[in-house]
Amino acid sequence: MRVVIQRVNKASVRVDGEIVGSISKGLLVFLGITHGDDMEDVSWLVKKTVGLRIFNDTNDVMNLSLIDIEGELLVVSQFTLHALTKKGNRPSYIDAAKPETALPLYKSFVEQCEKALGRPVSTGLFGAMMDVQLSNDGPVTILMDSKCK
Repeated sequence: MRVVIQRVNKASVRVDGEIVGSISKGLLVFLGITHGDDMEDVSWLVKKTVGLRIFNDTNDVMNLSLIDIEGELLVVSQFTLHALTKKGNRPSYIDAAKPETALPLYKSFVEQCEKALGRPVSTGLFGAMMDVQLSNDGPVTILMDSKCK
């Protein structure tokens, strides 16, 4: 399971021109699920995501987490995070989990984030073509893979 985490001032997701999720200060998380991912991967990434100390404290040092600042979270499914680009110029997505495997893990990731934060989490629409807009703060972008713990 992979995530690209972006610290944002604001972010939103539109599907067919309608906003389906939006946040102000917090984290935008792109989530990619592969074969063999399970609830252990979900739990590990949730804990790391909400606990990452990448927000500035009063000394302007990245020392605070999403929990500490009571920030918002927007989670967007993104199968392309598991693109294989070794051969040729057209990526292969065979490492991305099929929807019947990925959707329950995606939902669990969102639910566990909500539990950890104690508030709702905004999302995109799983499997849809989405227009994601964001104002990256920093910029701060973090990559994590549950297979690299």
